[in-house]
Amino acid sequence: MVELATPSENQAEVILIGCGCPLRGMGWYHAVQMLGNECPSAKLCHIVEPWFLGGGADGPGGPEFAEFQAKTTEEHGVQYHKSLSDVPPKPSSSTKRLALISGRTVDNPRLLSEAISAGCSVVYLEKPGAPTVEQLREMKLEASDANVQICMGYNKNVCKYVRKAREFAAQIPGSHVTFVSNNTYEPTAESLGECFERNAEGMLKNMAIHELALLASFYDVTVDNIASVVVDKEFSSCQTLKGPSGKEWTDFDKVKFTIKTKTGKEVSVQADRCGGDTSYAMVSDEDGKELFRHSMPDEEDRANVAVLEAKYPGAMPYFFSQDPDYVTVKERVAKLCATGEEAKDIATIDIAIAALSVAEYLTPLMKEELA
Repeated sequence: MVELATPSENQAEVILIGCGCPLRGMGWYHAVQMLGNECPSAKLCHIVEPWFLGGGADGPGGPEFAEFQAKTTEEHGVQYHKSLSDVPPKPSSSTKRLALISGRTVDNPRLLSEAISAGCSVVYLEKPGAPTVEQLREMKLEASDANVQICMGYNKNVCKYVRKAREFAAQIPGSHVTFVSNNTYEPTAESLGECFERNAEGMLKNMAIHELALLASFYDVTVDNIASVVVDKEFSSCQTLKGPSGKEWTDFDKVKFTIKTKTGKEVSVQADRCGGDTSYAMVSDEDGKELFRHSMPDEEDRANVAVLEAKYPGAMPYFFSQDPDYVTVKERVAKLCATGEEAKDIATIDIAIAALSVAEYLTPLMKEELA
């Protein structure tokens, strides 16, 4: 067995909280990227996994997790713990410790407190960060008081298709950007009902929250700065459907809207749960004529997807299409932790607060428009 994993001078000591089941959990994919040295500033030293080291050990996914644990302990010296309080103190006062929290959103406020107690100076939170805006605000205050920085895993902020569309639009006066997010649910009451129930927080807080983070990051969109919202009623659809439990859920299966800000910016979002497996950003002129489009995945991405499908057969398909962006976000956050270098374009807790606030503002407004 190799020695216990320890960071080098220019690396962050990473605690991954919430590994999940191999091939299924987002935490697992974060782990394999770091163990593959794809994020040179991140050294994965500890994995905290309450479920599979506790009540879930003998259930579905338990044996696969145990196999992953044995392999990574043997080959990489990763230490495993049932809770954050079990993680040993930092090896030295100069160690820069990063918590990567990839569990249930509802647990994030508690896990942030525990990460601060464990000596983490930077915390990476998966979207949307917390169930409510109020909780995010409390977390921001707690982190600020402890001099801890929070970075958000809004990976579309660093996506190639987003960057290329923004760069193209910047060269064309009067141009308009539309961010399009698609998913691959079947357009049936059964498929969408299951989706509505599993993502009970609603489309704008879940599927389209990435786009709202883009609007907050790059277009000054906050609730206070919204001048107008125009809903495309022909495209948009809101349904009430039964989930697997028999309970009814009301949510959007597709939406399209344009926001104008008081500071003079204008941007559109389109999200469709049954729109397919390609998301894209489009730039149009003042008359609505399309001038530019860049998709995810593009040809370069597809080649990388094929390689990853062979490497990790059976893993969640979305891991592969977004693989380079996960690497970029983790590397920038780890470098911030290890060296203090600014994490360019990485969403902050303020962006998370703005995005979730806009989601809470838009949801009833749009449901009323479509009633």
